[in-house]
Amino acid sequence: MALLGSGTAIADEGGVSFWLPGQYGSFAAIPPETGFSMPLVTYAYSGDVSTGQEIDLGGEIRLGINARYLGQFIIPTYSPDTEVLGGRVAFSLATIIAYSDVSADATLGPLSGSTSKDVSGFGDLYPTAQLFWNNGTHNWMAYVTGAIPVGDYEPDRLTNIGLGHGAIDVGGAYTYFNPENGWEASATLGITHNFENPDTNYTNGDSVHLDWAVSKFLSENWQLGAVGFAYRQISDDKGAPAVLDGFRSETYGIGPQIAYSGEFDGRPIYASLRAYNEFETKNRTEGVGAFFTLSIPF
Repeated sequence: MALLGSGTAIADEGGVSFWLPGQYGSFAAIPPETGFSMPLVTYAYSGDVSTGQEIDLGGEIRLGINARYLGQFIIPTYSPDTEVLGGRVAFSLATIIAYSDVSADATLGPLSGSTSKDVSGFGDLYPTAQLFWNNGTHNWMAYVTGAIPVGDYEPDRLTNIGLGHGAIDVGGAYTYFNPENGWEASATLGITHNFENPDTNYTNGDSVHLDWAVSKFLSENWQLGAVGFAYRQISDDKGAPAVLDGFRSETYGIGPQIAYSGEFDGRPIYASLRAYNEFETKNRTEGVGAFFTLSIPF
């Protein structure tokens, strides 16, 4: 349920960042079941950029952008029944099958007027390693993840599924979970470093991000709560047009979540739905995103 070490859609070069804000929710520091599992995460997003902001898309400065995105993350995961440094380990390699539709109301450069593009295909590969520790109601997790740029990407296209460049992200999470009173709270903090896009000689700046969740079990199976995120770029993009002035992006989000945990065919199952409304956004699309997560161990 916690292994969502993957990113796509919304900031930096082309309006796309490695880290997908909100990808970690409740139980972020709780380890998966021992053995193999296949968490599935469906992500839907709709957002726009006002005509008062500029975004570099497909080598041109675009204004008045509207973006629609639907992706299915596939996250094969293995957690051996062993300890490292006193904690449980887990490894995953995620990818995504996605559809993206972007339109721009105006351009600056050799072209003017409206343009649009939709594309579907496979995204990059996102390997993740995690280490979990537990002490009663307190749980901790450390992770390292990154992007291997093998996804569907063309530098001059208005929208892409792949990033076009590599990235590495390190961080950790804490989860408080008390089964006796049903309260749970999680927070995941990390930092992303991006590598240069060899097709455009553009390098996204470093960023920090925080995902959080607070919830309570209303019964043995049903959980209700709130989720949120904060994402902020802490260094300038390199290679951005001068008009973009470093192109640092920033966004915040908050919304509800509902989850179910129980059994399916004798196996533990966890399903959650959480949604985020973005606000105080700079240099990226602002809108609404939703995650549906389903995890059933093999």
